[in-house]
Amino acid sequence: MQASGKFTQERATPLSPQEERLLRLLTTAIVHHPRASMLELAQLVGVSRATLHRFCGTRDNLLQKLEGRAKEVLTKIIGNARLQQDEFLSALERLISEHLAHRELLAFLVAQYRPDFLDESPNAAPWNFYLHALDVFFLRGQQQGVLRIDITASILTEMFISLVYGMVDAEQRGRAASANTAHILPQIFLYGASSQIRTET
Repeated sequence: MQASGKFTQERATPLSPQEERLLRLLTTAIVHHPRASMLELAQLVGVSRATLHRFCGTRDNLLQKLEGRAKEVLTKIIGNARLQQDEFLSALERLISEHLAHRELLAFLVAQYRPDFLDESPNAAPWNFYLHALDVFFLRGQQQGVLRIDITASILTEMFISLVYGMVDAEQRGRAASANTAHILPQIFLYGASSQIRTET
């Protein structure tokens, strides 16, 4: 099921700790039970149907809340990774670790993907900060001679997103072991799948 639309530009009311916890539980529930009804979702997260209705009203509103939380978490990921402050390879490892700390949210974004989800039109402004931050980060890696320069920074961003989100999706489907993901991702991103892969990052 697709989310109902773009974020509004209005500032959302901060959630209470209880609401934050409920939203995290609902993220997990929707990832693992994408066709669940509102009643089924309420049962999965251990609240009444009335409580869930007071929290979000409709399924579309719930998906909008989850997308809003996704934007907040991606902002936090970019900030915590210190992409422009620290040495490139250290920042890359931290960027990957920050993403993997929110696996369920990434899995939700994969499940809710639609062609315009990360487009760069003016209406998609809430997402643009994320793409721009990654573009600038990978451009810095190119300027420092760490990354090849025959591929644009924007393509490197797309490759990074595909790898990270794809591995999280593979974990959810039992195709990849989560214990190996943090080690595999920087190796594959930097050096590809060659049998001569380097071990230092």
